[in-house]
Amino acid sequence: MPVRRTLPGLLIAWIALGGAAPAQALDGAALRAKLTRETAKLGPASGAHVVDLDAGTVLFSRRPDLALVPASNEKLFVTATALLTLGPDARLETRVVGQTVAGSGAAETVVVGNLYLVGAGDPSLSNADLAGLADRLVRGSGLTEVEGGVVGDESLLDARRGSVDSGFAADLDLGGQLGALVVGHGVTDRGGPAHVVAERLQRLLKARGVKFGRTARTGRKPADVGDRLATDRSPPMAELVRTTNRPSDNFYAELLLKVLGAEEGDAGTTAAGGAVVRRTVARLGLRPIIVDGSGLSRANRTNARQVVTLLRAMSRGDAATAWLGSMTVAGRNGTLRRRMRGTAAAGRCSGKTGTLRGVSALSGYCTTTSGRRVVFSFLENGVGFGAKAVEDRMVAALARYEG
Repeated sequence: MPVRRTLPGLLIAWIALGGAAPAQALDGAALRAKLTRETAKLGPASGAHVVDLDAGTVLFSRRPDLALVPASNEKLFVTATALLTLGPDARLETRVVGQTVAGSGAAETVVVGNLYLVGAGDPSLSNADLAGLADRLVRGSGLTEVEGGVVGDESLLDARRGSVDSGFAADLDLGGQLGALVVGHGVTDRGGPAHVVAERLQRLLKARGVKFGRTARTGRKPADVGDRLATDRSPPMAELVRTTNRPSDNFYAELLLKVLGAEEGDAGTTAAGGAVVRRTVARLGLRPIIVDGSGLSRANRTNARQVVTLLRAMSRGDAATAWLGSMTVAGRNGTLRRRMRGTAAAGRCSGKTGTLRGVSALSGYCTTTSGRRVVFSFLENGVGFGAKAVEDRMVAALARYEG
């Protein structure tokens, strides 16, 4: 006897399987008409640019050269520069350095003077990493005594924020303190982050039996103290970039910009890092205004055409895998995890979001239902939160483009 399936029963089964309604394919004319209607809702302070990733053909463009505040789309320029200049496999090394002599025991080591913890601007440095350093110092180097104390050296980077000197704008708010030696996103209940980190390492070493002659403090490692006793290496730059872009981590972005200034520029400052970014993307013909790393400043400027040009360039070359893997995927993860679920864009489109009061942005990539690859940038200023819904409808339309 054939089984009868009622419409409600089929609907329940379809939902249980995670199905989505079949999306109607759009040809070029229908896509342009759809995007024209949607962009008209965003007002005059908005720009859009959509290009076939492989052919380079412009599929849609509306005010593509209008300079706009990009919000967190600014992170795209910073993270692209990190991958292009430092490389996807680069790691930031936090070093423990001291002048050592043999202790009374055969395998014992004594540090003459202070034990220096030299920061590298690693935004991922954690309490677990400090514990690992303590273990290596005691078990690997045989450390038993430090005549002085742990000294946190944060001299690689400055900690400025909100000042003209560092390139920050006054409306920047990260929640924690920046610096070359930080844990926990630089959030402390007392003192500077480098002092807190130095104290933690000293406590960890004391718990492992190491004796100290002085309390922990901050300072700069003397040039003649060069014995490296232990090293903590950050995850690869590809992972740091992914942690920056997917959840749109402002703290990571600001530190990476300063690291770029220290490693590829003339100082570990926001301004020097911004100069490195501008110099790097200028090779692609791009001229964004880079004021910070996170995009929290309203003094940053770029346009939709520049963002698309950057996205196209980064989709090729040695850094492409790391770059594409750092994007948030519609309906799947990161800042797009709850957006575009149940649409053709879910799992097919990825990119970078941006949000400030009155500012919204979404730029990235789509593999359409017909297999075409498109790259897009939508930037809007002077809009309300409803702009996100408009962006989602436009990206869902791109996913249905059949070419």
